[in-house]
Amino acid sequence: MTHPLKDIYQSVTNQIIAALEAGTPPWVCPWQSGAGDLAPANLASGRPYRGINVLLLNLRAMGCGYASNRWLTFQQARSVGAYVRQGEQGTPIVFFKMHEVGARDTEPLANPSSRSEDRKVIPLLRSFTVFNAAQIVDLPEALQPVPLAAPAWNACEVAELILTASQARIRHGGARAFYAPALDVIQLPDRGAFASAEAYYGVALHELTHWSGHPSRCYRVLASRAHIEAYAFEELVAEMGSAFLSNYCGLPGQLQHASYIESWLQALRHDKRLIFTAASQAQRAADYLLPELLASEALAATQGTAVAA
Repeated sequence: MTHPLKDIYQSVTNQIIAALEAGTPPWVCPWQSGAGDLAPANLASGRPYRGINVLLLNLRAMGCGYASNRWLTFQQARSVGAYVRQGEQGTPIVFFKMHEVGARDTEPLANPSSRSEDRKVIPLLRSFTVFNAAQIVDLPEALQPVPLAAPAWNACEVAELILTASQARIRHGGARAFYAPALDVIQLPDRGAFASAEAYYGVALHELTHWSGHPSRCYRVLASRAHIEAYAFEELVAEMGSAFLSNYCGLPGQLQHASYIESWLQALRHDKRLIFTAASQAQRAADYLLPELLASEALAATQGTAVAA
């Protein structure tokens, strides 16, 4: 019998496939909230979850109707004097890091430069379980999720700051939105052509994620992969990357290119690691774009307080 931890890739991919087939992409949060509230985070540490875990926790939060996207492990709940309500089911998420192994893996390396050639670095994937704040009883008052008040900042203003801080060349006009790699330019329709400001920024952040893949930035090579065309994979990365940015701003999620869903599904059914790769690259794009924003004096003026990414 195969240990469940040995097929985390397949288990996660099956969840993503089921969500896409149901028409609910897990990187899209359909509700609007305060800036930063959409992204799942650990309730005790405040640290946001990243990459594939954003998708997994969004899926559970949407499926169960949780009002808060804040999570704790069983032990974290106990450490603050709280406990998981009897009968509650946890949500498996994953921990990933690169681990060095080799013939003398148990021996400490006094001099890293003397590392044996038979040592190699492999990905280490582990699963652990978290519980939503709504599943936990007797949380201390300091950790109690509070009803969301009006956002402390305007989501569209923050999205505009992300675009400005990136220093991307953005042109307006015409009837299409696209990123032109040869010119390194983002082309968007005039703002008035969009049904709302939220719709404009959703499209703009999607194209900005494409822009982040330029060789001088995140350097995402546009190349075909097994079971998926190059641009279909890039669109998957852009969908998730822009969703991560939208979550940060507090903008409701939007699916920009539903026409690619069938090609994504076909690829996911044949490659259980594809969604992990795409989520990792999407997170890298968001990580590239947000530090520029966080360093912006305009953000501090808009929010009034420092923001921890």
